[in-house]
Amino acid sequence: MKDNFSTQSDKYAQYRPTYPSGLYDYIQSLVPSRINAWDCGTGNGQVAYQLSTLFEQVYATDISQAQLDNAQRSHNIHYSLQAAEQTTFPEAFFDLIIVAQAIHWFDFDKFYKEVKRTLKPNGYLVIVGYNRLNITPEIDELITDFYTNIIGVYWDKERHYIDEAYKTIPFPLNEIEAPFLQNTFDWTFEHLIGYLGTWSAVKHYITAKGHNPIELIHDELQILWGDATTRPVYFPILLRVGMHL
Repeated sequence: MKDNFSTQSDKYAQYRPTYPSGLYDYIQSLVPSRINAWDCGTGNGQVAYQLSTLFEQVYATDISQAQLDNAQRSHNIHYSLQAAEQTTFPEAFFDLIIVAQAIHWFDFDKFYKEVKRTLKPNGYLVIVGYNRLNITPEIDELITDFYTNIIGVYWDKERHYIDEAYKTIPFPLNEIEAPFLQNTFDWTFEHLIGYLGTWSAVKHYITAKGHNPIELIHDELQILWGDATTRPVYFPILLRVGMHL
């Protein structure tokens, strides 16, 4: 599993989008026994924090101590520095395992072996993420050009799984048809710039070239943004759900 997010983990927590309440409503309706949940690759702990209101105990793991240090706290969230592919959890322990915007970094075979070891019979695996944002056609076109042509070669090879909406990842569980979900935010222009700065390809570009590629589109992006204090920003949610038989 790669660690692209230890640097500027406070920015990651500040600017990355959250998931819609509909996701947690769906999980609540899906999982009848809500004792133990594992948020694997927890990052800033946003999912773990929401799960802590639904489950008796939430176990949240990541390979980035910096991310864990910035994660949201609750009395029933247990954070630990562990890889997705090998943990210290007991067998048949979890009612739910969830991976949010992280599975594309995992060793699939080893991770699914750990899922099947630690998930209870009839427990659920939820793979969730979000695709590229949508704002207006003009802004979207500029960001797509930035994504593809300016920083495109700096994306890790695993990024294609998100571009393919997680449809091409292995999924060796009994899959259940998942609902369509989308999240909407009102963002300032500054928040958009902050979010783009959390992209791993932006960080790789800065390391390689010594300057921030966002500077290349900043002024044009600001013109397209216009005078609006905030604009609605839409994130399509990627969602795959399976039961461990």
